[in-house]
Amino acid sequence: MLKEFKEFAVRGNVVDMAVGIIIGGAFGAIVQSLVNDVLMPPIGLLLGGVDFSNIFLVLKGQGPYATLAEATADGAVTLNIGVFVNNVISFLIVAFAVFLLVKGINRLRRQQAAAPTPPAAPPEDILLLREIRDTLRKE
Repeated sequence: MLKEFKEFAVRGNVVDMAVGIIIGGAFGAIVQSLVNDVLMPPIGLLLGGVDFSNIFLVLKGQGPYATLAEATADGAVTLNIGVFVNNVISFLIVAFAVFLLVKGINRLRRQQAAAPTPPAAPPEDILLLREIRDTLRKE
C-alpha cells in the first residue's frame, strides 16, 4: 500500500496540482492585498472617505461602534457589508485572471489543432506495388 501511495504522490498530475494550489494561494493573497490596499482606499476616498472594511450593521450589541474591530471586541453581532464587498471584488479579479488564463490556453490549443500535420508515409507494401507498377510501365 505504501508503494501504491508513493506512485500516486509522485505522479505528474498530482505534483502539478499541488504546485497550482500553492501558487493559487499566493495569488489569492496578492489579489486580497490589491483590493484592500490599492483599489478600495481610492474608491473610498472618492466616495467621501469611506473605509469599506468598516461598513457594517450592528444586529445585536450595545451602542454605536466606530470600527468593525471595536464591535467584534465587544462581542456584537454584525452584518459585515464592507468585508463582503471587498471579497466580491477579489473574486471578480481572480475570476477574470482565470478567464484570461483559460482563454490563452484555448488559443494555444486551437493553434496546435489548426497546424497541418504532414501526411503519413505510405506503408511498405504500397511502395513496393508502386515500384512494380513503375517498372512495368517502363517495359
